[in-house]
Amino acid sequence: KCVYSWGAGKADGNGSMKNLLGGKGANLAEMTRIGLPVPPGFTITTEVCTYFYANKRTYPASLQAQMEAGVKNMEKIMGYKFGDATGFPLLVAVRSGARDSMPGMMDTILNLGLNDDTVEGLAKQANDPRFAYDSYRRFIQMYSDVVLGCDHYNFEHLLEIAKEDKGVALDTQLDADDLKKLVAAYKAKVQEELDRPFPQDVHEQLWGAIGAVFQSWMNQRAITYRKLQDIPESWGTAVNVQSMVFGNMGNDCATGVCFTR
Repeated sequence: KCVYSWGAGKADGNGSMKNLLGGKGANLAEMTRIGLPVPPGFTITTEVCTYFYANKRTYPASLQAQMEAGVKNMEKIMGYKFGDATGFPLLVAVRSGARDSMPGMMDTILNLGLNDDTVEGLAKQANDPRFAYDSYRRFIQMYSDVVLGCDHYNFEHLLEIAKEDKGVALDTQLDADDLKKLVAAYKAKVQEELDRPFPQDVHEQLWGAIGAVFQSWMNQRAITYRKLQDIPESWGTAVNVQSMVFGNMGNDCATGVCFTR
């Protein structure tokens, strides 16, 4: 079993399974079990990470079907479809989750599932084109940097130019049309830097993000942190794919981090 799902009060895993599900995956499963309103998702186990590095960065044959079942479970709970351009599209966050916390050491991707079609569906369903295009430009920047290797400086530079052209100081002062133009500039920059377009297939996006999280287990930051904290390389990391929660859909929305003692 490579994939452990959670959502709607049920979870395949539990809080005792940190070695297999990582700290984040185990706790998300446990919080779901005790009735907290955890957005649905699934965890790809640390064993898949170990397999990935032992087998020339490939995946177990059973992973694809199990992942597809995990996505379908999210769709069923949320009532949204991954890659749907007509309704509210299911968007996901992809995060690492080692068994010991390694804050900021590995990579995260948010708003995955946006493309030129689903962004229109999101704008229409949320009745807020600015929110939709703000989410899309953030996704392109994050995904291009983490997965495609196109330095985030390229996008920060284009954002600064957009603000200068409009004569504003803050990102929030750019409207939907400004952000649409920025998205087009971001995609053109990806094409220019990498000689290929930004991926529009949402399933390709998801595989790319999962690969990037596993690869970030061996990035220089993570290697150094493990040495300092005596965390064995053989533990590997899990990957958590979870339906998105939006902090930028209006003044009635917020995201944050909560700590318990």
